[in-house]
Amino acid sequence: MNWFTEEEGISKKDLLTCLRSSESMYTVELRPPPSGLTSLDAMTNWIDLNQSIRALVRADHFVFFTDDAVGSAEEENLAHISSNVGTDIPYSRIIPFLTCNHTLEHSLMYVDRLKTEGYEALTVLGGDSSTDVARCFPHAFLLREQIRLRHPDLTLGGWMNPHREVNQQVSYLSSEDFHADYYLTQIVSHHSLDRVEMFLEESARQGVATPGVFGVFYYWGANPKTLEKLSEFFPVPVEQLKREFAEGGTPEAILARTIEGLKSLGIEKVYVSNLGRRQVKFRLDKVTNEMSVS
Repeated sequence: MNWFTEEEGISKKDLLTCLRSSESMYTVELRPPPSGLTSLDAMTNWIDLNQSIRALVRADHFVFFTDDAVGSAEEENLAHISSNVGTDIPYSRIIPFLTCNHTLEHSLMYVDRLKTEGYEALTVLGGDSSTDVARCFPHAFLLREQIRLRHPDLTLGGWMNPHREVNQQVSYLSSEDFHADYYLTQIVSHHSLDRVEMFLEESARQGVATPGVFGVFYYWGANPKTLEKLSEFFPVPVEQLKREFAEGGTPEAILARTIEGLKSLGIEKVYVSNLGRRQVKFRLDKVTNEMSVS
C-alpha cells in the first residue's frame, strides 16, 4: 500500500482531469532497469531511475512506466517501484504499462496488485508482436475489456498510431469496444505533422472526445546505426535528423521543434520518450527552456 501524504506542489488532480484541461502537460515515459544485471549495475540503475521518478513527480509531472519495451526483458514495473521508489511518492502520478505479452492470469493478478497499491490508471498495449512470447489476447482492447469488468473504476489507456491508415485508426478509437478513457500515440515529430493533422481531422469528423497524449522522442544524436535500429520500431526521419544535427541542432532544440509543431495543431499533451534514466527532469527542463526562448 502506498502511504503517501500530500506534499506542497504535487497536484491532487488525477490523470483524466489533467488530460481534459486546456493546459500544457509534459509527461515522461521511463523504462525499468533491464533484467539480469549484475548487482552493482542494477543498484546504479535503481538509484538513477528512482531519483528521476521522484524529481519528476515532485515537479507535478506524470510518469509512464513501460512493460518490456520493444521486446526487451525488463524488471516488472510494479515490483521495481514498490521495492525501490518508497512510499512518500504518490503512485497516482505513475502510470504503468501492461502489454498482452503475459498470461491472462498474470495480467489480472497484476491489476489486482496495482489497485491495492494505490495506482489510479493503467495503459494497456498489445506489446511487441515480434517476440516469441504468446499474447493472452491478439489485441489490447480485449484485455482492457477483461480489466474493465474486474475493476470498472480503474482509468484505462489505449494506443493509436497516426502513421497507419487514419480512418481505420480513428474508427478503433471511436468504437465502444475500445474500452479506454485516454490514448497514447506512436512517436511523431515535426517532420510528420501532416499525419498528425490528418489524424486530428478524422477524429473531429468521427466525433472522438477521448483525450490523447502524443509521443515525442529525444534523439541523442544522428548516429546512423542508432537511427536505423530505432526505425525498426517507429518511423524515424533519418535524413532530416542528420541535417538538423549537422546544422548545429541540439537534442533539446530538435525535440522543442517537435513539441512546438504539435502545439501549432492545438496539441498540448505530450509524453517524452528516451530521456534516459539519469537527470531526466534536468533534461526535460532544458527542452522546455528551448521552447520558451525559440
